[in-house]
Amino acid sequence: MSWGFLRDVLSGVNQYSTGIGRIWLAIVFIFRLLVYVVAAENVWKDELKEFECNIRQPGCENVCFDHFFPVSQVRLWALQLIMVSTPSLLVVLHVAYRENREKRHKKKLYKNTGSMDGGLLCTYLISLLSKTAFELSFLFLFHKLYGGFNVPRLVKCDMRPCPNTVDCYISRPTEKRVFLYIVVVTSCLCIVLNVIELTYLIFKYSIKCCFKNYIKKVQDSKHECKKPDSIDEHGTTLGSGNYSATLLSIHRDERNLPPNPHEK
Repeated sequence: MSWGFLRDVLSGVNQYSTGIGRIWLAIVFIFRLLVYVVAAENVWKDELKEFECNIRQPGCENVCFDHFFPVSQVRLWALQLIMVSTPSLLVVLHVAYRENREKRHKKKLYKNTGSMDGGLLCTYLISLLSKTAFELSFLFLFHKLYGGFNVPRLVKCDMRPCPNTVDCYISRPTEKRVFLYIVVVTSCLCIVLNVIELTYLIFKYSIKCCFKNYIKKVQDSKHECKKPDSIDEHGTTLGSGNYSATLLSIHRDERNLPPNPHEK
């Protein structure tokens, strides 16, 4: 299997990631992708051929192997790598959309097409949530399908067409167990990093929004203080606080004036 495309995707999203996101990428590259390509594929190379039972009943070994390993562990590992890396493609596509939009309008629409704000921030948060959900789902699958994170040396099978309970032996159980532990540990570490990065981004931009709102309120209060004062009919300058009181006093004075004798 060629992993070049996945490598290019992860390399592309690296420039738009935070420091925590770059640590996640390093773990995926070194402890997951390289370990899988260099070592793990060879360990699980001929699983069915190396799965042996102490009986020569036709079809017994195949049925027992399918019962204990409904999905090959190494293929499930490969599927996990693909699924947890694919959400990062959303960030790359969003940046490409911004760049294409600027080309269509032939003007600068963003300060930086890769700046982590607005829609791109939402896309990045969605990718983090998706990666965390996939990690948890595959850990559950590993535990559910194989009865835990262990690879036994011997399993007992009584599935038909086996005439009785037979002993079946798994090849390289210790080596497979070590690689399975690597899968579990790296998955848990990636989950922790995703949660930390998600918390960091939410906290950072919440503080940023609160600070913007505070600055806006301060500017609005300064603007209100600089409003021009009103002037009454005698040419006296009135402050904004006593303007309404002065109007009320003038109204009362008008009511107390004697009537005009020239009015009919």
